[in-house]
Amino acid sequence: MEEKLVTLAIHTFEKAQILKTILESEGIEAYIHNVNLIQAVVSAGVRVRIKESDLPRALRIIEATQFFKDESESPVDENVKKVLIPIDFSDYSVKACEIGFRYAGRIGAEIRLIHAYYAAFIPPSLPYLGIGQESSVYDESIHTVYRRVQTDMSHIISVIDKKTASGELPEVKYDCIFREGLPEDEIIAYTKEYRPTMIVMGTRGKNRKNIDLIGSVTAEIIESSRVPLLAIPENVPFSDIREAKNVAFAISFNQQDLVAFDRFADLMKGIIPKVHLFNISTSRDEWNEIRLTGTREYLRKHYPGLEIEFTVLDNGDLLDAVEKFVREKNIDIITLTTHRRRMITRIFNPSIARKMLFHTNTALLVIPKG
Repeated sequence: MEEKLVTLAIHTFEKAQILKTILESEGIEAYIHNVNLIQAVVSAGVRVRIKESDLPRALRIIEATQFFKDESESPVDENVKKVLIPIDFSDYSVKACEIGFRYAGRIGAEIRLIHAYYAAFIPPSLPYLGIGQESSVYDESIHTVYRRVQTDMSHIISVIDKKTASGELPEVKYDCIFREGLPEDEIIAYTKEYRPTMIVMGTRGKNRKNIDLIGSVTAEIIESSRVPLLAIPENVPFSDIREAKNVAFAISFNQQDLVAFDRFADLMKGIIPKVHLFNISTSRDEWNEIRLTGTREYLRKHYPGLEIEFTVLDNGDLLDAVEKFVREKNIDIITLTTHRRRMITRIFNPSIARKMLFHTNTALLVIPKG
């Protein structure tokens, strides 16, 4: 008599395939049911079934497999400072890790590394193959992806641990997770769950391919996230925020900017001794000497330990004026707020981005509104 099958887990199609591969590598036969063959890549609610006699051993395997840990089961402690670092295993994300770890060490935060990967796509012709063929082809593909991300993550963890052991990086509590899906979607979704104090990420990706390009998702995360984000360009000259000699903050003399500056000052408390403030508009309709003087006095009164220097940008094109200001003042980090979406959109225009951010040494810190 054929042994009864039981449902071990219900996952997306991609995770079900990974679980099936893991179980079969341990000698447990596994079957996938309820697959949407028309849109297999996006199927949800896929059942992984096994023989009833294999259930105890399979549960032990799942318990030992961190990939399937449900982060939502862990309560969120609002009092714990956290830094989220999206990585793609490129040199640029390693640089972001170093800066993120040193920042976390200075503010007493814990760290979570997140790698979001996109699994191999099944060509439309494959659903018309036999079930065994389709499963075999996808098993091999998803197993390859799983092995690659595990190997890459193990390598970057080894690098971090060696730097920590040598004293190059501070002792910081950290862990890592994987998310399957489009990087921008997965990072944004996980940010809402994890609620980090700051996101630190590189602005170039491994091999500069669309599937791996961390830089291509930065604008999406800035647009949707309510968490401060520090974007680290490939040639940033510092490896510790404290080494950033000149940090700039764009201001337009309104209440929103003053609230954002409060958040900025809290993030950088005890880390930076000086900040350059510059006007966000070259139009006299938006600023004047009275506003400038009032803002200067307000900030000096509320932040007596912070050296503040004010710069009035030249008249003319705003982005040209900002670029000149960054170059002349040797700005290491430029800070913007998200309610200035028009300016951020222009900065992330491909030609301007190459000019101002991605081909320069200047990091970008974005403070969300509200």
